[in-house]
Order: sequence, then C-alpha cells, then structure tokens
Amino acid sequence: DGVDLAHLDPDQWRQRMAAGFQDYARFEFVVRETVGIGDLAAFEAKNDDQVMAALARAGAADLLATLPHGLDTQLGPNWPGGIDLSGGQWQKLAIGRALMRTAPLLLLLDEPTAALDAETEHRLFEQWTTTARELRQATGAVTVLVSHRFSTVQMADLIVVLNGGQIVEVGSHSTLM
Repeated sequence: DGVDLAHLDPDQWRQRMAAGFQDYARFEFVVRETVGIGDLAAFEAKNDDQVMAALARAGAADLLATLPHGLDTQLGPNWPGGIDLSGGQWQKLAIGRALMRTAPLLLLLDEPTAALDAETEHRLFEQWTTTARELRQATGAVTVLVSHRFSTVQMADLIVVLNGGQIVEVGSHSTLM
C-alpha cells in the first residue's frame, strides 16, 4: 500500500503472511497443535473452530474422522498412544497449518500438494484460486502458487514460467498455450 517494507513492524508483517511448502514439517503434537501453530494468536485463544475451518480449507476435514481422538490425537509413533500418518495425511495437516490465517496479505503455496493425488490437488487448487480472488478483492492480497504441473495452475490470473532461474514467459493459461 505504498509503504516501504523497511518501515513496517516485522511482527505485524509476519502476521499477514502464510506459507505452505512441499517440504513440510511433521510436528508430532496433537492434531490441534500441529495445525493451530499456523496462527499462534488463534491457537492461544484455543479456537478449535478456526482449526476445523483451516482443515476444511486444506481438504483435510475428513481426516479427523479417521483419527482415534480427532483434534486430540497424538501424532508420532514414538509417543505414547501416538499414531503415524501417510505422507498425504501429513501434508494435509501442513496445508491446514498454512491456511490457519484467514486473511493473509501474502499467501505462498510452494508445491504444497506434492504428496496428494492429482484429483485432490486439482480440487484444492480450484478452491484456493477462488479464495485468492476473494481475498484480492477484499484486501488486495497476493497468492503465489508454485507448481511444476502446468494443468494445476490453469485457473491462475497470471502464470510466470521459469527456466534455469530466469523468467521465460508470462501470461494467462490461454495466452501461454
């Protein structure tokens, strides 16, 4: 909004960013904590509704039904009563963690669905694109989706194609095709 980032309070700026990555962390906490730490203010307020909403945005709401204690399930097989998850299940929790903040000004999703099947990935990218447009209209937010699959980003407003770390093409899906 015309303000140099050097003049912004770093803590306030960080509160308006969220990110999800291909190389995510497997936090062996209970599910509520594993997801909730994506927004510490909401987590400290013990806002289970926000955790549930983040899991829904991540396409992981159905995962809770498979866990013995729902949000209170201990993750990690080395903990008493802890369970291990599949790679896709861990990734869904990591995506939920990235989506805990409901209105980030900058959302970076870098190959966040690498461990998910193509159908789930496509459905999530469609959902995120819709949400990104709504956030952009409401707050001016920017969402960056990084993917090596051209088909998953076809609904993006702008696609930037990189090769060897250099921008080689920029445009919409139809323009680039």
